[in-house]
Formats: sequence, structure tokens, C-alpha cells
Amino acid sequence: MKTLSVPYIHADNIYAVDEISAKLDHVHQELIKITPWAAYPYKPELAFAIAYSDQAVFLKFYVEEKHIRAVYSEPNDPVYKDSCVEFFVSFGDEKEYYNFEFNCAGTCLLSFGEKRSNRIMSGDELIKTISSRSAIKPANSKDSNIGWELTISIPFSAFQYHQFKSLKGKKCRANFYKCGDDLPEPHFVVWNEIKTEEPDYHRPEFFGSVEFN
Repeated sequence: MKTLSVPYIHADNIYAVDEISAKLDHVHQELIKITPWAAYPYKPELAFAIAYSDQAVFLKFYVEEKHIRAVYSEPNDPVYKDSCVEFFVSFGDEKEYYNFEFNCAGTCLLSFGEKRSNRIMSGDELIKTISSRSAIKPANSKDSNIGWELTISIPFSAFQYHQFKSLKGKKCRANFYKCGDDLPEPHFVVWNEIKTEEPDYHRPEFFGSVEFN
């Protein structure tokens, strides 16, 4: 099981995503590079940085892939069909977990529950409190990858089934993903290894260990 320590960074305004994005460029980057399923060998180049403040969790994904897709634009649209990055997290020893899913334009799908089925979808107004900044760099030639970055600011209130006043010292379990179900080369890439026969991100028993320092 992988382990990850999340650093604290000061942020006066959690909605100043440009400033937060710049700060995350100086935070340690973790690679997402495991392709557990032989039927889906394609692996984009990608990494992420994660940090937190007194009010929010911050994520920045760095991606290079052959194709990008951003069809969906409304909260809780099926963004996993687009160029998508994901953050699944459960706190303490709880069986329930949040799944934050974002396409490369920042559209978010968010739900909570114990399993893939019967999940509780978050409301549009709550999802709109999550801020994001997307930056897409066109390929220079037909043979070049397309680079894109996505910075996300998740206020504590988005973890609506918890009442966080601080995350300092808290432990959780999490996994980080990249997918693109409807891309020309569908792919499923994970941070912490998943051992299932078919692609399945809703497997908290394969989450890694994360601690907020």
C-alpha cells in the first residue's frame, strides 16, 4: 500500500485558484502510473500534487495524453467518459467514501456512499462551491501529446457528511485516478494498485494511506 503525507499551505482566499495553482507547483508530485488491466494498456503521462489549508483541500493534476475530450459541462454529468481525473477518499476507518471526478474542463461529479451502487449524489449548489482552473496546451504536431493541467480547490464544506474544522493530523485512505471511457484509447490508470479482473475504481479496500501533516 502506498502512503502519502499532505503538506499544509497558507491560503487567505481558497477561491484564488491561480495563486493556489502556483503554490502547488512547489509541492511534491506523485505519479499516477499503474495500469492494472491488460485490456487497457494505454498510459498517459500524469502526476498530481495535493495540499491543504485551514479551509480547503487543494489538488493539481498534470496530464499529457494523445487525445482529450470535454463534452460534459453540468454538475454530476458522466465526466468519466471525457478526459477525467479522480480523487476518492474515506476518513478514518469509515466504509463510506467520497468520489470527486473532474473532466479536463473542470466539470465535477461528486457522490458519497459505501459502494458503487446506491450512492448519494451531491447537489448542484454544493458542487459549485468547488473551484477549478483548467489550462490546456494544444499539441505541436500530430504525433505530440496534448498537455493539460487542472487545479482544484475543495472547501471543507464539500465533505458534507463531515464537520471538519481542521484536517491537521487526520488520517484517511484515498486513491487517485485517470480515465477516459469514450476516448479513442480508453484507459484506466491508478495511483495505488487495484487487484480486480475488470476496471473498478469503487474499491476502497485498495485505497492508499494518506495523512495531513
